[in-house]
Amino acid sequence: MSNQSAYAELMEHNRRTVALGQVSGLVSWDQEVMMPARGQAQRSEQAAALGAILHARVTDPAVGDWIAQIDVADLDGDARVNVPRLARDHRRSSAIPARQAGEHARLASDAHGIWINARKADDFAAFAPTLERMISLRREEAACVSTNGQDPYDALLDDYEPDVTSAELSTLFDALRPGLVDLRARIAGSDVEVPALAGQFPKEGQLALAHEVAGRFGYDWSGGRLDLAVHPFSSGAGGDVRITTRVDEANPFDCLYSTIHETGHAVYSQNHDPKDSFAPVDGHAGMGVHESQSRSFENQIGRSRAFVEWLYPRMREVFGDFGTPSADVLYAQINAVHPGFIRTEADEVHYNLHVMLRFDLERALIAGDLTVGDLEAAWNDRFAADFGQTVPKASLGVLQDVHWSAGLFGYFPTYTLGNIYAGCLTAALRAAVPDLDDELAWGDMSSVTTWMNTNVHRVGTRRPAAEIIAPATGETPTPAPLLTYLDAKFGELYGV
Repeated sequence: MSNQSAYAELMEHNRRTVALGQVSGLVSWDQEVMMPARGQAQRSEQAAALGAILHARVTDPAVGDWIAQIDVADLDGDARVNVPRLARDHRRSSAIPARQAGEHARLASDAHGIWINARKADDFAAFAPTLERMISLRREEAACVSTNGQDPYDALLDDYEPDVTSAELSTLFDALRPGLVDLRARIAGSDVEVPALAGQFPKEGQLALAHEVAGRFGYDWSGGRLDLAVHPFSSGAGGDVRITTRVDEANPFDCLYSTIHETGHAVYSQNHDPKDSFAPVDGHAGMGVHESQSRSFENQIGRSRAFVEWLYPRMREVFGDFGTPSADVLYAQINAVHPGFIRTEADEVHYNLHVMLRFDLERALIAGDLTVGDLEAAWNDRFAADFGQTVPKASLGVLQDVHWSAGLFGYFPTYTLGNIYAGCLTAALRAAVPDLDDELAWGDMSSVTTWMNTNVHRVGTRRPAAEIIAPATGETPTPAPLLTYLDAKFGELYGV
């Protein structure tokens, strides 16, 4: 078979595999958004069946044969990216037995429902045996896919950040942490008091505003939809990218900024080049890059003073006089700093401390230095040390996130990596669009999405994450732009 024929066969096989993966994603979306409670047992079997089929396709010996027949040096353009990525996926997946892949899919489906019920009951003990089994499975998978004595956690991290190690992340985080701790301490010593948001904000109004804001941030409603979920998320690709949010009628910011966050992910997924559909280049270079889009939309843009100038009159139109007298006060309320318990509701100063806590705990779990039986106490002790607060119940602590129920060990650090990347990208965006604040004050986010589309979205997986950020910003990614942004913003707000 010729080089060209082998490549064509490989890509057609991959196209169908990706399509089936998207079906699996729709099944997962349905489980979190639409599925009736009694469907859980059936859904577990469905997820396991799809997982086994996908695993069989990725590990099909024919894939290895096609790859072996292809000389990458003789390929042009995107083909030089597609083949190595498929070879990597084939190698990693082939290292995991089909039985194990199916067991993981079934357990993840079961674990989701168990986590939801345990979270409602504030009962970590009800979830602990399932988590213990998931950790055991992930350790086994890490042992299967690790190469050259690779650290087990790095083997799992490789699923989300293929070109980054936990040691490199630790170096970045160690450079970020002192600045955050110092800023937090200065704010804690400030005598500035931000008035609390008061009143009731009806669900219908919140969802209407969320719908409008997502559209202004570039979300294509002809290829998406907005629904409610326990834990907001974005899923899908190309012409079907769905977002979810949640509603608390006493706190409209949760709905609004969860929606903006997921819109950042969704716009990235919607704006890949259509000609790349179903090919390996039609993806992201790492979850840190993906997260940079959601965090820049949510924080540097969505929580900016200029955007709030547009948001304030819109909130008054939707909710009436809600007791906040001006856009300046709303800006302070949206950016109020307080050491809360929930990561997804955390302010920008505390958010990354939440992530670092999880990063350290999950590394210890995978290494075997921390047992599941000791996890809740370890979480509470670390939280008290980092935030100065006692965790009152498991739903505000160790049970608050969905990630571990799905076995997503290695995912959490990508949130802070995404914040670091977002700091770099937004600084470059502002330099490229000097009148950005004037546009944001009119509710016009087109320059944001256009710049990100050119510099990030359309690149796909053609370059590693750091090689996407560096050309766009003119420098190697560091925490410095993020710290500069946070210090300027919160220094002004709190007079520190």
